[in-house]
Amino acid sequence: MKALILNGGEDKSFQTVEAALLRDLEQRGLAVTALQMREMDIETCVGCFGCWIKTPGQCTINDAGRDVARQMITSDVVVYLTPVTFGGYSYHLKKVVDRFIPNILPFFRFYKKEIHHPQRYPNRPILIGLGILDKPDPEQERMFAELNLRNALNMEPPGFAAGVVYRSDSKDEISKKVVNMLDKAEVQNA
Repeated sequence: MKALILNGGEDKSFQTVEAALLRDLEQRGLAVTALQMREMDIETCVGCFGCWIKTPGQCTINDAGRDVARQMITSDVVVYLTPVTFGGYSYHLKKVVDRFIPNILPFFRFYKKEIHHPQRYPNRPILIGLGILDKPDPEQERMFAELNLRNALNMEPPGFAAGVVYRSDSKDEISKKVVNMLDKAEVQNA
């Protein structure tokens, strides 16, 4: 089984959280790949829908975004690691999430009493959104959880969890929160 960490951190301060993720995912028997979004050449989605019409299942932009979308859909667990920015993802992570559109089909259907796109591929990873805040901020935490839930609905994962850690958290506190999120997502998968 494979896990993919998409690290949208702006700097190396995310290493403690990423290290806890790596350790906890590997302890669960997953082979983990961690990608540093800030170091990758990924353009923003231009909204051309060429990935649905011209080159179905593949973005028309030929850059690392194609590879990340492919790695995402072939993983069993995907973690979005990001600073919480106005309740959302960092710029680096947002570019990548937008480029996952080739992994869904251009049709519509009802899913959980809402209209969503069906999935292009049968494999769908467990999704985990892990945000980092400087200090507790209930409104940003609520928005971050809602954003992750809405994105998860679009990807139909077998399991999902979202939460935040704080820069002031100890390594043990971070690890406990990470383990709780992994456990929550896996319970949905059972």
